[in-house]
Amino acid sequence: MSMTKRPKNLDLNQLAKRIVDEATGDEPVTSPPPEKNQAAVELGRLGGKKGGKARAEKLTDEQKSEIARNAANKRWKGTN
Repeated sequence: MSMTKRPKNLDLNQLAKRIVDEATGDEPVTSPPPEKNQAAVELGRLGGKKGGKARAEKLTDEQKSEIARNAANKRWKGTN
C-alpha cells in the first residue's frame, strides 16, 4: 500500500472517512481540477509580456532613478 499525500483542508470527519477508505482499499473520491478559460489565459499572457516594458516607457528618468535607488537601499540594508 502506498502512502498518499492527504489534503490539509479536510475537516475531522472528512479526514476520518479518507483514512478509513485508504485502510480498506477504497478509492478516495477526488474531483478533477477546474478547466481554465483559454481566452482569459491568452489575455493574461499578452498583458504580462508587455507590462514591464510599457511601464518603463511611461516613467521619467528621475522616476526610474528613484525606483533603482530604493531597490538598492533595500537590497543592501543591514549588510553593514
